[in-house]
Amino acid sequence: MRALVISGGGSKGAFAGGVAEYLLRDCGKDYDILVGTSTGSLLVPLLALGEIDRLKQVYTTVRQRDVFSICPFVIRKQDGVYHTRINHINTLRMFLRRRKTFGESTNLRKLIGRTYLPEDHRRLQASHKKVSVTVSNLTHNRKEYKLADTCSYEDFCDWMWLSSNLVPFMSLGVKNGDEYADGGFGSLIPVQQAIDLGAREVDVIVLQPKANEVETTPVENAFDSLLKTFDFMLTQIGKDDVVIGNLASRVHQVSIFTYHTPRLLTDNAFVFDPEQMAAWWQEGYEFAKEFNPDCHCLDPVDPNSM
Repeated sequence: MRALVISGGGSKGAFAGGVAEYLLRDCGKDYDILVGTSTGSLLVPLLALGEIDRLKQVYTTVRQRDVFSICPFVIRKQDGVYHTRINHINTLRMFLRRRKTFGESTNLRKLIGRTYLPEDHRRLQASHKKVSVTVSNLTHNRKEYKLADTCSYEDFCDWMWLSSNLVPFMSLGVKNGDEYADGGFGSLIPVQQAIDLGAREVDVIVLQPKANEVETTPVENAFDSLLKTFDFMLTQIGKDDVVIGNLASRVHQVSIFTYHTPRLLTDNAFVFDPEQMAAWWQEGYEFAKEFNPDCHCLDPVDPNSM
């Protein structure tokens, strides 16, 4: 069985969309399993249905107001570089309302409902493809995977949304009495889940450079410091996910093909600029055309010997 895995990465998901467009359309790949985290969770359901044009339309037109109902950032662009600082007024509004986060992302939930429709969910369930999204259960301190074929339409839209909420900048969601946050806190690159679902060949799109050391811009303020700390933490989680996936492939004889971004696309994946994201989509498509992905194909071993 063939699988596609897409990591988290906020607005960088546009790059993953370009790579996926090449893999599905130009290469003609048909995936039995699709697994995503955060922005990857927003991509995989419609990719499973081949709705690439619809995804491209959304990812190349989305703006801050389409994601945030209350945005915790003030964003300015100078010399082509985005700078962010705390939006004191909006943050104060959140505190006065006794909310648990700096910002809210209910507009993203509405966007999901407008983009992924009930008939799409019925088609997806009828296709018998395994489509999984990753969420982090903060109440029970565990990661969870939600499959489209076991969820109602509204529930699956909720899980897609919860998978994408990077707390404390976005909404802390409550479902079935438990608090949930971005799936990247538990598994940024859910290769293991694809293998557990039966994949024997996995294409992995990682929205980070392969280089171990990437130089970022200096921290400008306390909010920027928090963002960079989260980015560092998620990067380390992603590296661990790749190692775990490669180790699991030794047992199950799985071929893993990895597509990393060729460079650091942005220091702040919370900035949703249609022009920038359209360029990233095209860059991802062109990159996939020219790139020979890293392949990890390992012979099986006796699990008792590990």
